Amino acid sequence: MSNGFFLPPVGFGPGSQPVEDEELAYLALPSGMRTYSPHLPQVDDASQVTPALKTLIDIAEACATCAATGQHAEFDLSGMDAASRALMAETLGQGEVSMKLRGIPALMVQESVFAGVWMLAGVGVDRVEVGSVPELAVARAHQGAPAPLLSAPRPAGTVNAPALIAELVEHSASFRPGQEPHVINLSLLPHTEADLDWLAAAMGQGAVTVLSRGYGNCRVTACALPQVWRVQFYNSMDSLILDTYEVTTMPEVVIAAPEDLADSGGRILEVLEAIR
Repeated sequence: MSNGFFLPPVGFGPGSQPVEDEELAYLALPSGMRTYSPHLPQVDDASQVTPALKTLIDIAEACATCAATGQHAEFDLSGMDAASRALMAETLGQGEVSMKLRGIPALMVQESVFAGVWMLAGVGVDRVEVGSVPELAVARAHQGAPAPLLSAPRPAGTVNAPALIAELVEHSASFRPGQEPHVINLSLLPHTEADLDWLAAAMGQGAVTVLSRGYGNCRVTACALPQVWRVQFYNSMDSLILDTYEVTTMPEVVIAAPEDLADSGGRILEVLEAIR
């Protein structure tokens, strides 16, 4: 028996096609990626800012040396005259990575627009350090009270946190400088909110917090347990997309690579040529 009723084709009918002459609305793509763009300070009389120009030349040379040998260098800016200090600040600018170092004295660290060139400021401190990462950030990272570990109050609903704590403790104790990082990717592991809370409490709080701003944000926090860091990546919508614990000296996302340092040295010299 034939039936005269037919279902309409899927995807057709009112509302399935764009209105004539109507523009299509696309989902906005992620934005906000920070890239290097050269900034040329205006200098009317270079002879009035000789200390700054000399220091910038020394910083460029230190970048090349560090790229080749890994040797760090420091430059004290506290005795620089106001005009020279202003030129230093304008030339170096602000890059992607900033840090907060707790301790005495507490320090704010800002990477310049030249990767591997760091500005450190605090009570009695005004200097530039050239290196893959400021040495104090490594030295202070896990200072403070020891990690509570299993003595931390255990919330109801914990499931996998005890095994993760044991894994981090084991790799922290056996870690040696130069080893490959050991990474626990929480985004790929089954866990409860109670697991995350207890794990964070067990690892404790270190003395260094890092924010790296690039395509989205990355927050890096030192734990009290030696060599353990929490690394959290957020997209440009500020949604957490990757949550990890790393056992390493310093997470790679914070470190300026040798090629970055070499490039920074060359770019500083280009700026100096333009100023002169």
